[in-house]
Amino acid sequence: MTVDSSSHLHLKRRRFAPADIMEAEAAKAKFVAVKEKFGRDLRVFETSGASSSLTQVSNDDESDDFYEFTAADYYRMLATKKTDKYLKTKKIREAEVAAHRSRITKTTIRVRFPDNHTLEVAFHPSEKIQSLFDLLSRMVTKPEVPFILYTTPPKKQIKDMSQDFYSAGLIPGAIVYFSNDMPNREDNAAVNCGPFLHEEVMSLKGLDVMPEPVEPIQATPEPVTTAPPPPVPQDPKAAGKKPVKPKWLKM
Repeated sequence: MTVDSSSHLHLKRRRFAPADIMEAEAAKAKFVAVKEKFGRDLRVFETSGASSSLTQVSNDDESDDFYEFTAADYYRMLATKKTDKYLKTKKIREAEVAAHRSRITKTTIRVRFPDNHTLEVAFHPSEKIQSLFDLLSRMVTKPEVPFILYTTPPKKQIKDMSQDFYSAGLIPGAIVYFSNDMPNREDNAAVNCGPFLHEEVMSLKGLDVMPEPVEPIQATPEPVTTAPPPPVPQDPKAAGKKPVKPKWLKM
């Protein structure tokens, strides 16, 4: 039996070069070291400059009134509600919310900084938003400078630290934006130029843990079975003819 050439190439692709394995081990060591210090699995990657620049412009130009929940926002949300929600009793709605909440065990939060970098970290939905602020306070290069987090659109500052991620609607994942909050516009522009994250956290940028190397599976030949010989066809006339006794045989 011959082995298909495509499967042979597939087995070759599963091999890992020694350099790749060494890079994977080094990346894994960095992830483990950062996790031991901050208690979280973290990822850092670069985002597009267009979205970050738009975020920076909107943060500098908009007034505090932009953060307020207006009547137009209320009617917009009211228009998007489903009509069947009002046909359910309060007990049924609470049961549905509890069932939905029990199915979500993780929320992935991506924090975007004005210097085109994004920090990704996972939380349990029942954790308080304060845990995100506490984590960022340990990671930023200027912890003495106050900062804010907000979501968009519409642009809304996250102010209630006592809420959990589920109640705040930050499930199963969300993008929040980081900005230092200084009263003076010139000072605010100076502190928002970056870098924002510590060097050890930035060392995770672009890293990803490679899968463990897998030994190639050797293709085993299939057992060859010998088919039995076909039956010999019989003459139908001979099969239907009665046996005749010889004349010399007398009873």
